[in-house]
Amino acid sequence: MHVELAPNGPRLSAVIAGLWRLADWNLNVQDRVRWIEEALELGITSFDHADIYGDYRCEALFGEALKAAPHLKDQIQLISKCGIRLCSPSLPYQLNHYDTSPAYVRGQVEASLQKLGVEKLDLLLIHRPDYLLDAGELADTFSALRDEGKVAHFGVSNFTSSQFELLDQRLPLATNQLELSVLAHQALDDGTLDQCQAKRIRPMIWSPLGGGRLFSGQDEQACRVRQVLEELAPAYGVSVASLAYAWILRHPAKPLPITGSGRLAALKEAVAALGVTLSNQDWYRLWVAARGHDVP
Repeated sequence: MHVELAPNGPRLSAVIAGLWRLADWNLNVQDRVRWIEEALELGITSFDHADIYGDYRCEALFGEALKAAPHLKDQIQLISKCGIRLCSPSLPYQLNHYDTSPAYVRGQVEASLQKLGVEKLDLLLIHRPDYLLDAGELADTFSALRDEGKVAHFGVSNFTSSQFELLDQRLPLATNQLELSVLAHQALDDGTLDQCQAKRIRPMIWSPLGGGRLFSGQDEQACRVRQVLEELAPAYGVSVASLAYAWILRHPAKPLPITGSGRLAALKEAVAALGVTLSNQDWYRLWVAARGHDVP
């Protein structure tokens, strides 16, 4: 289940476990250890964090589990993101804003390593495009962190193709973490997935189930898509959720979806999608349901 994210890039599991809701799962330390073990048993070895998740708490919660079961460190790949200064009662920020300055990026990497209780991140992403990003300075910071053995590989999240190219020209990037689901198609049309194919990098995909809208949304788009998913799923022998993941996996950019649930059943549904290949017609049937019109 391990795949190379980019030429000479990190090897990650084909499905990645997302931790942005970890603080809401109300798991004690041993429950967190068991959850990691259950993910590993499914072949999910890569875990996606960000410094701001859970009001800056999720990395520390995960780190407590690794401290309780240190043997897990050698079996997993850790991904984190930084670059957003998020307002919090413990911080003096007057508004949410971005910061990709060398001092801030380095400080957040150091904080992530400390909270997770590890010496190196396998992959560090800039969380959102920063209008004040200095590509040369950031590339130099990345190179220094790599040389110091604190981060193995680098990428970005939510970058446009031109923003990606600006930084990639200075230091090759391993991925662009993008939003994509049967309900959210921007990456299909804005050139970011095309760029991934051109550069032979595999995008990571956040919100692959539309933030739950696929199951509970009552808007016209969600209802249309859900109806088609429910019609098609039995023919493929999988759940609606698995088929929604399979729709993403069918794209030739070979995306890696990021789950967002603490439920073991939800992780199993994501893994089950790896064995499903949608036909072109069924993929476009879901595209049509989402767009509300036929192909041009």
